[in-house]
Amino acid sequence: MFSKSQYIAYLIATVNNYTCTHLADHLEGEAVVSHDTISDFLAHAKLTPRGLWHVTRSLLHDGPSSFLVLDDSVQNKQYSQNIDLVKLQYSGAEHGLVRGIGVLNLLHTTGVNHAYYPIDYRVYDPTGDGKTKNVHFREMLTRAFADKGILSRYMLFDSWYGSVDNLKYIHRQQRLFVTTLKSNRKVSLSKAEGYVHLTDIDWTPARQRFGVTIHLKDVPFPIQLFKIAVTHDDIDWVITNEVAQSSLTTDVLRARCDVRWQIEQFHREVKQLVGTEKCQCRSARAQRNHLACAYLAWVAIHVYAGAHGITLYAAVHGLLSAYLRQELRQPTISVLSV
Repeated sequence: MFSKSQYIAYLIATVNNYTCTHLADHLEGEAVVSHDTISDFLAHAKLTPRGLWHVTRSLLHDGPSSFLVLDDSVQNKQYSQNIDLVKLQYSGAEHGLVRGIGVLNLLHTTGVNHAYYPIDYRVYDPTGDGKTKNVHFREMLTRAFADKGILSRYMLFDSWYGSVDNLKYIHRQQRLFVTTLKSNRKVSLSKAEGYVHLTDIDWTPARQRFGVTIHLKDVPFPIQLFKIAVTHDDIDWVITNEVAQSSLTTDVLRARCDVRWQIEQFHREVKQLVGTEKCQCRSARAQRNHLACAYLAWVAIHVYAGAHGITLYAAVHGLLSAYLRQELRQPTISVLSV
């Protein structure tokens, strides 16, 4: 028999090669199986995001001051042929369109480094389920609130998910969103002024510090807008439904926005350390099962790294240290004399 635990252990330990054949070649003793057995496991098991939640729920430090961060990531498959779920879509990592599998991730964090965990994810498959990314967005939040009982007040996401329906949904749930507006968006400061471009707003010293209350078209509640300089030439237009709070300043909003980058860190880690992009199986079910195991592998590494006060990269690369020391002491392949 071949188990999920064996596959997860393989994803943690292997370097660059994530094929069923490579795994089968390194199993020993009673664990020996053929690569076909491993392929059959990936093709027929039915692993779901519920398995991830089952593991991470006991690791969370949840409360009103914690955050939920949502973003999507593309698993690049541009050099693979005939793999289900692959479609042409925009990748932020590639800054353009690539063939790949889109995955939406929901991350829970206290805002402190090493205190973030994925609690849900969804594969973007509009052909199979007819759902847009925004529908997945709202469904994941609904399950986080209603089924998982998450208490986090703050929802962080980028402008892609800043649709009217999403903003209204979060507001109805009595949660607070922090997101960005695209620079060409028009907003209203008052009925008399009508709608103006963001760049046309007079940013007085008070507005620079505390933001300005605005209205967005079709949004029935006031919103606080902040102008946050990322670089000298780059501005983030940040909005929140937390309005008229004296403690809410540009510095506070900047700190909350910084928390959102933890999901970018998570996206890099699952790609580089547990090979979410590397599965070569063709079926949609095999790809989904590989992702499910890869996420569980990441959680195991994350917990280990936190317990030892090291980075996830140090935890994984440390697995090879004993081998490297042995080879330096007594090389298997002798160096030829020059």
